[in-house]
Amino acid sequence: MSRAACARSTMRAMRRQLSGRTRRDPGAPPPSRAPDVGLVVAAATAPGTFAPSLSARSAVDQGLVTGLTTGLHYLLSVGAQEVLEGTARFLTAGTASRSVVRTLAVDAAAVPLGLAALRLLPPRADDPVRGLLRQAAWRLGATGLNGAVLGAAQRGAEALDDRLRFGGRLAAVPLAVPVGLGVAYVLDRVRAGREADAGGDGSADGATPAAPRLGSVGVAVGVVGGLAAVAYGEHALAGLAARRLAAVLPGSVPFWRLVGHAGALAALEAGAAWVWQRAMRKIEATTSAEVAVFEADEAQRWVPPTVSGGPGSLVSWDGMGRDGRLHALAVVRARPLADPPPGVPDLSIETVMGEPARAEPVQVYVGLDNGATPRERVELALAELERTGALDRSLLVLVSPTGTGYVNYVATAALQYLALGDVATVALQYSKRPSPLSLGMVRGAREQNRMLWLRVLRELRDRPGPRPRVAVFGESLGAHTSQDVFLHWGTLGLDAMGIDRALWIGTPHGSGWMRQVTGSDRLDVERDAVAVVNDSAQLADVVAARGSTPRFVLLSHDNDGVTKFGPDLLWYPPDWLGPSRPRHEPGPAGSSPRGIPPAMRWRPVTSFFQGLIDMKNAQVAGPFGAFQHDYRADLPRFLSEVIGLPATPEQLTRIEETLRVRESVREKLFAVVPGAVD
Repeated sequence: MSRAACARSTMRAMRRQLSGRTRRDPGAPPPSRAPDVGLVVAAATAPGTFAPSLSARSAVDQGLVTGLTTGLHYLLSVGAQEVLEGTARFLTAGTASRSVVRTLAVDAAAVPLGLAALRLLPPRADDPVRGLLRQAAWRLGATGLNGAVLGAAQRGAEALDDRLRFGGRLAAVPLAVPVGLGVAYVLDRVRAGREADAGGDGSADGATPAAPRLGSVGVAVGVVGGLAAVAYGEHALAGLAARRLAAVLPGSVPFWRLVGHAGALAALEAGAAWVWQRAMRKIEATTSAEVAVFEADEAQRWVPPTVSGGPGSLVSWDGMGRDGRLHALAVVRARPLADPPPGVPDLSIETVMGEPARAEPVQVYVGLDNGATPRERVELALAELERTGALDRSLLVLVSPTGTGYVNYVATAALQYLALGDVATVALQYSKRPSPLSLGMVRGAREQNRMLWLRVLRELRDRPGPRPRVAVFGESLGAHTSQDVFLHWGTLGLDAMGIDRALWIGTPHGSGWMRQVTGSDRLDVERDAVAVVNDSAQLADVVAARGSTPRFVLLSHDNDGVTKFGPDLLWYPPDWLGPSRPRHEPGPAGSSPRGIPPAMRWRPVTSFFQGLIDMKNAQVAGPFGAFQHDYRADLPRFLSEVIGLPATPEQLTRIEETLRVRESVREKLFAVVPGAVD
């Protein structure tokens, strides 16, 4: 070799060493590429977090989605790349000089293997184990693809650096983020092409407005930075504790580091449990606080005898809780009050319906504090039903409240107007917490409801003379807890328990009964008896097609995140985001829009966090209407059609107008009660 060639070779080696591409110890393994590959995957998934979903997102919402999604993708991809690099080291049998090439080869091989595993394991919504295996295969394949692309880009940069004699400056440029964004762009173009071939335009028609990008990125950086700071602090403290303990106690530093990590996790769990318990006690104290709306003796003066908590009631006013007391005060009067409270207009049944009331409405409500056990509360409810003459009414509605014990005022008022007062409702409280914090109480609520409803069925069976028609109503978590009574019984369970009709609004995605009766064919499900609709016009179409009104109706707005969100979004592409998704179109005037925006698509991890934000935003209080998780404006016509309470068009219009007025008055009056209007 000539002196000039030798000098050029030496200079290239020096440039590689200065650029960090070689190590001083030639026998040592090269540094892990896992953090860089994690950055590529995080950058590749970041643009997709800005895609539209069911609700508009604020900058904070978008920042949380982007930060949590990219952070989790980064951590999972780092772990996946370490698995691939470990496989490469095993195949190279300790030969460091070939490990880089083998790592790239293993990365590339992971792509077809991951695709093959996904094809061999078709997705199933009710199989989380299969979903976990699919996500592991997808993660290894996606990580391998991004690792191979990054490796090729780095090799290309090194070759170009040598050719242009940049002295390692070009090769030292970080490529992870640009490569990730390039991968995102290519995949988006490929996906858009597939949608165009399938007949879709891939447009954002009907999509929700985009969040401010600059502010969202700032929040996302803050989220990722905060989590990284916590992780770094925990790692530093665990390392410090390990060194100190290893110096005075038996055991190595790695052993005590593991002990330190375990201690940190235990402390974090204990702290979270302490904060959780304090928060729950505060919430429950708020929902139990006795705050007068009108005056101290309001229960005796403003609650009629046919309502729990009123004169002669077996149910104590104090034990009914905040929502139970407000439920009692919101009862519709059969006739005008002789001395109404200030600011309360005459909205009695006779005035609104234009004909005499048939009876005074009955409202039975038993709070958690009215009985120490479910059995005591059920016995008290049965005694109250007997006292009020509820079983003598022509319609008995079994109601399961939401988490705090709230019963939809619009629903009960609409029932009382439509039935001309000849109706009784009965509800048992099962929690004092908001619905998202009451998910652990579904089982107890189900058993309590089942006990009461079976006892009511027995009372009706043994009662001489005609029995009332029995219907079920539930909203949100109340829909879940009431449907759970019939879990694994299909629609035959409702028939067996003597349930004539049922209307559920905003059923959470977690309802197993809902998935059973709307999924694959079951012998215990009468298909024509069930319908899931977005608005009253859709229900009318179903009635016209079937020739009769479905007896059990689930009213679920297509843009209601509560009805869509579930943990299976992590591993399963739901049907409502697949090729058979309902077509997006405006709904009838005053109703929720139909279908799913065409720009929405399922993305691993991203769709989960977007769905979580959609669920949160769907429950934000707004004006009286029929949008997302608000079903108030839907209720009069649905209750009339589904429960079988006919009314003239003029009466329905007056009921709708009256309910709007009632909600306005109620919000003003009940604003004095903590949390009642939130």
